[in-house]
Amino acid sequence: MFFRTRFENIKIGTKFNSFVIIIFTIGILLSGLTFWKALEHRAETEVSSKGLVLMETVNAVRNYTQDRINPLLKERIETEFEFTPEAIPTFAAREVFEYFRKNPDYAQFIYKDAAPNPINLRDRADEFETKLVEEFKEQGSLQKSGWREFSEGEVFYVARPFTLKKQSCLECHSSPSKAPQSLLTTYGTENGFGWELNQIVAAQVIYVPAKEILTSVRRSFVTTMTILAATFIVIIFSLNLLLKRFVIQRIQKIARTAQAISRGDLKANFQEDSQDEIGLLVIAFNRMRSSVEVAMKLLNQKKIN
Repeated sequence: MFFRTRFENIKIGTKFNSFVIIIFTIGILLSGLTFWKALEHRAETEVSSKGLVLMETVNAVRNYTQDRINPLLKERIETEFEFTPEAIPTFAAREVFEYFRKNPDYAQFIYKDAAPNPINLRDRADEFETKLVEEFKEQGSLQKSGWREFSEGEVFYVARPFTLKKQSCLECHSSPSKAPQSLLTTYGTENGFGWELNQIVAAQVIYVPAKEILTSVRRSFVTTMTILAATFIVIIFSLNLLLKRFVIQRIQKIARTAQAISRGDLKANFQEDSQDEIGLLVIAFNRMRSSVEVAMKLLNQKKIN
């Protein structure tokens, strides 16, 4: 009851402004949340697209190395004691990717050919990446993306399965007995063997720190919400002016006229040409005033007589 009484005593303009502010605030909060999610999704989509383009480029380098560079170095690989890493497609792909990272747009990207059983232990898949490989094998997915937690913070990843498709790859990965001696001397005989043709052996993964995505999202979000807030202020100010001009000021004039009549000034009159609700109220009010004025005149005449 107390709050109801307090609310009823609040002026119409204040009630209206409070109501509009509450509605717009709720609207802005809901719009902001929805917009943030949309921006986040768009940023993730853009990063995924960049990542997939890089993967295609890396795979092109890998295939070029396998088809063109590797045959040129074949004799050197088989005869020399020291292994030539440039002959490994994965090595060439990783080096090309490092050149991409010199571009500020890709500086935070990290590329990895994550294999549960790689020749080079640098490419060994961790627990998360091993699960990705197993999922690719079981579900036959073409790609995955999402978030994962590192000790340094959250990162967004884009992953695709890597399938062993070239017969020439089995020269180094089928068994130690078929692999070049220089490869065995450099990397040993324990890892990277037993691979089969058309087998998913790794997951190509590109990682992007969350800061890279969130920075872009925040920049767009702040700009848009600033414009939205400015628009909101202009709307509130405009509505307030319209309310005062077409409602409150006219009601105040009626109230002043009513107060004058209550003090005995029956000549007080309020001119209103509008035919809206307030205009009709004024017409009814003036008629009532006229009736009261006539009644008072008749009453006074009776007293005189």
